[in-house]
Parts: sequence; structure tokens; C-alpha cells
Amino acid sequence: MSPVLSGVLQMLALLAALALAHVPLGNHLAKVYSSTTHWRVEKWIYKAIGADPDTRMRWPAYLRGVLAFSLAGVLFLYLLQRLQGVLPGSLGFASIDPDQAFNTAASFVSNTNWQSYYGEQAMGHVVQTAGLAVQNFVSAAVGIAVAVALVRGFARSRTGELGNFWADLVRGVVRVLVPVAVIGAVILVACGVIQNFSGIHEVGQFLGAPQQWNGGAVASQEVIKELGTNGGGYFNANSAHPFENPTPFTNLFEIFLILLIPVALTRTFGVMTGSVRQGYAILGAMGVIWLSFTALMMWTEFAHHGPALQAAGGATEGKELRFGIGGSSLFAVSTTLTSTGAVDSFHSSFTGLGGGITMLGMMLGEIAPGGVGSGLYGMLVMAVVAVFIAGLMVGRTPEYLGKKIGSREMKFAACYILITPALVLTLTAAAMALPTPAHSMTNSGAHGFSEILYAYTSASNNNGSAFAGLNADTQWFNTTLGLAMLLGRFLPMVFVLALAGSLAEQRPVPATAGTLRTEKPLFTGLLVGAVLIIAGLTYFPALALGPLAEGLAS
Repeated sequence: MSPVLSGVLQMLALLAALALAHVPLGNHLAKVYSSTTHWRVEKWIYKAIGADPDTRMRWPAYLRGVLAFSLAGVLFLYLLQRLQGVLPGSLGFASIDPDQAFNTAASFVSNTNWQSYYGEQAMGHVVQTAGLAVQNFVSAAVGIAVAVALVRGFARSRTGELGNFWADLVRGVVRVLVPVAVIGAVILVACGVIQNFSGIHEVGQFLGAPQQWNGGAVASQEVIKELGTNGGGYFNANSAHPFENPTPFTNLFEIFLILLIPVALTRTFGVMTGSVRQGYAILGAMGVIWLSFTALMMWTEFAHHGPALQAAGGATEGKELRFGIGGSSLFAVSTTLTSTGAVDSFHSSFTGLGGGITMLGMMLGEIAPGGVGSGLYGMLVMAVVAVFIAGLMVGRTPEYLGKKIGSREMKFAACYILITPALVLTLTAAAMALPTPAHSMTNSGAHGFSEILYAYTSASNNNGSAFAGLNADTQWFNTTLGLAMLLGRFLPMVFVLALAGSLAEQRPVPATAGTLRTEKPLFTGLLVGAVLIIAGLTYFPALALGPLAEGLAS
């Protein structure tokens, strides 16, 4: 079988699996977040944290819950790392330095999972399981909760209530993430992913030097890292490591986990708003972008000039041969069009244009299908913008799902869209202008610039993947990337929840003959165009200095 055909078949198998899971999981999510009953274990949790799950919250109260819970998570994870040296199960590792502890705490709480350390050489079992793995669950649940709050804003009328954050958080963990993660972890263990609490042991010799390795609860962390679109690996090599991702089947299964919940949430959106076709329109826009990026990535990595690349069947540098170019391309596109950040190959070794595709996927806002929750609310914000643009074209007051999109709603949407580019471009410019950050670049020229641009794009969009050529373990990068991750996560949530509250207060507007049919393919095309144009106009100059310049010169 040719490598190209293998890649295409893997893509078709992935699409078939997602199609099978889309309706049942989407319906289940809608039922979970529409339920008025509480499980016994959920009541225990509410009692332990002192929360009343039946209190209805307007958007400021919902936001306060998000921020308070996330701040507590940052402080707890920071202290856990700083105390690692005196904790049991530390495997002899020292406590983490303050700047790196801050960076890691901000990273995992913000669902970014950027790592400026070697996991197998820095974090013991307690920090990995009680700290990082726990945040993989709850940070994902926070993202879903905010997305559901925005959906309620579209679905409800003449009320500012968006639900209860604590109930949404707990239900997301207990009824969705934990059950799926348990099943997924069993599958990974059966396929060869390790799951133990063994210490450090010698595994052989390499070039005369002893090689040591430690075990860990890898399968249980691997599954939620992908399912929750987190991305932080137990080992530095991430999903390219055979302990995390041993076979082509586990590679495809992990891609499936990455896309599973973001794809299903479009069905949830349709069910909760009373129009399943609206959910399919959003899914269609996501699917067009994902398929286009996948096709482009495979083309750039397979069709290459030069006798060495032609003899190898494509650009194989930086890719695991057990996955091949097709599997690596699927993983790279899926992880950067979502907020996952896991990698089974090294994006710095992709072709110039291939590396640019991974960067552009994040720059679009990671909305195809995006992270758990963040992908849906990001695409819905873009839908609001697309409806507004369409309204300007025909001279009508724009409406979406029966809600008028006025100046207030557009201000919230515009602020949401502008935050991330402002963070990315400002911090990249500062890093390139100052003398010290440039010392962390492994390469010079366009590729070196791409390393810096990729880092801040990844952090500000809460992705977490890296170009793998940048030494980010410095005070400058640990601090600035940590701030970018926190601001890039929680500032957009402010405007999403404010938009949700504004929409929920409105009285529904009846559809007329002049109302834009937002469930039709025409709107899907308009939405895709709006996404590409807005992102392209914002980031094109920066891309031209980095991956485009490198790709055109090769």
C-alpha cells in the first residue's frame, strides 16, 4: 500500500468513527447540561466545596466562579511543584524553580499544557497524577461549561441566567470526562501504553552510557490529555514516545479522542437551541476547514522535490516511521486546529509550508473543531460576526437564532477576536526586539523567527505544542508565556459570557422572508470565508516573515 493511500484511508476511518459517535455523544451532552437532578456523588462534591448547584447565575456570577476556581487551581499546582522535593513519590526529583512552576501551573490550568521541562526528568508521580492529570480533567470541564453557557444564551430569552457554573463543572467531569476516560485508558493499556507507578530503572546502554527510565500512570493521563484537548505529555517526546503511543492504531485512536467532544458539541448546540440543522451548519464549517488543512498538509509533506525526499516517499524528517507521513499529518492538523498541543512528530522539522499550516491552524482561533468547549464558543463568535457582515451587505439588522446582533454584541465579539492577535504579535515583537530572548533560538533567519512566533501563538491560543527548536526554559519565556496563556484563556471567556448574558436577555425575533437562513450551506460558506479573511488579514505579515518565506525559499 502506498503511503498516500494509507494516509487517506486513515482519514476516512477517522471520519467514520466520528460520524458514529457524533449523535449519541452530542445528545448525551445535551441531556447532561439540561438535567435538573444531581447524582449522589455530585451532591458530595457540592457539599465539600460549599456550592449550591441550584442557584441560577447571571454572567458576572458565572464568570466569578470560573475565575475563582481557576485561580485556586493555579495556586494549588504552583505550591505542589514547589514542594515536590519533600513529597513522597517524587522519584528523587527536586522542587521546581519558581518561574517554571508558575509557567506550568498557568499552562495546565488554562488547558494549554505547554511544557518547558522534560517530564520524565522533572515531575514525580504525585505532581503528575494529583496535579497535572487533575487539571487535565477540570480545565477541560471549564471550557465545556463556558460553551454551554453561551449556548444557553442563544436558547433562552428574557432572562440573564446562564445556569450554574459549579453544577456544569462537576457534571462535565463526573458524567462525561471520567467515564469516557476510563474506557479510553483501558483501550490504551490493552494496546501497549504503560500504566504503573514504578521508579527509575536502567534500561540498557547507549554509546557506552547507561540509559535510565521511569514508569508512571501514563495511559490514564494520556487519554484525558487527548480527550480534554490538553496535550501535556508524560514524557518529553509526547505522543511520539512509544510508552504513550506505541502503534498506528493508538495513534489514530488518540486523534479520534482529540476530535471527539468538539465534534459532538455541535450536535449539543443544535439540540439545546431546538434546531439540529444549525448544529450541522457549524459542523460543516469546521469540517471544511479541517479537511482543507489536512489535504494541504499531506500535499506539502508528500509532494517534495529532491532525490532524498523522493526516495524516502516524502518529508520524513522529525516523523515516527511507525506512523508515517499520513498519520503524522493527521495528528499535526488535528492538534493545532484544536487546543490540544500533543504531538506525534516535531513541527519544527516539517517543511516550511507544513509548519506554516500548523501555525495558521492555531491563528484561526482553533475552531475547526477546536478545543473542548473553546472550539464551539469560538466558532459561534465567528458566526455572530458572519451574520453581522451579511446584515451589512443587505441593509438589514442582523439576526442569529432569533437574536438581534447589535452594537453591544459586536463589541463583545470584536474584543474576543482581537485579544489573541494582540498577545501574539506584541509578545513576538518584544522577544525579537530584546537581546536576551533571541539567545534561545536554535536557528536563525525565517525559521528562527518561526520558533518565536509559534511559541507565542501556541501559548496565547492555549495550544501548547512547540516548534521544538526553542529553549523556552528561561525566566523571560516562562514568565511571558505563562502570562500569555492566562490572558489568552480567561480574557476571551469574559467576553463570551458577557455575550451570552446579552443574548439571553433578548426577546426572540420572529423569522421573516428577509432573515438570513443560517442553517443553509450558503451561511456555512460565509462563515468559513469570514474565519479565513479575518485571520489572514491579522497574521499574514507575520507569516510572510516566517514560514512563508522559508517555504518559498526551499
